[in-house]
Amino acid sequence: MRIAKNDVPVKIEAPGAIARLRTEFGSAQGYTNISAEYFSLGAGTDITPLLKGLQGDLCHAPHWGYLAEGALTVTYNDGSKDEVTGGDLFYWPPGHTVRVEKDAEVIMFSPQHEHLQVLNHMKAKMGA
Repeated sequence: MRIAKNDVPVKIEAPGAIARLRTEFGSAQGYTNISAEYFSLGAGTDITPLLKGLQGDLCHAPHWGYLAEGALTVTYNDGSKDEVTGGDLFYWPPGHTVRVEKDAEVIMFSPQHEHLQVLNHMKAKMGA
């Protein structure tokens, strides 16, 4: 799920300030500690091959974040896709993969236990 800044409903508007709020933007129920993550990703990067061997060959951690710049295509386990572009907020539920369409700067928040499992798996696939 992605949402552009101007599509986030305005909750408070006052001179010099606008507060936007999108409720029910994914659930963190059942997870413990959250990690903060910053990714710099080059165009053409596709994590799909690095996810082979995980359940469904997909990332099983949910993520909340902001795409500061660039463009990504997120593909979900049901085959649906989101095109995320710079300035979008996003929530990616478990069961997804990502391809970078344009150099990207990504800020994410993820359940650390689940996402560390995925990152460690990816690192091992890279032979690191």
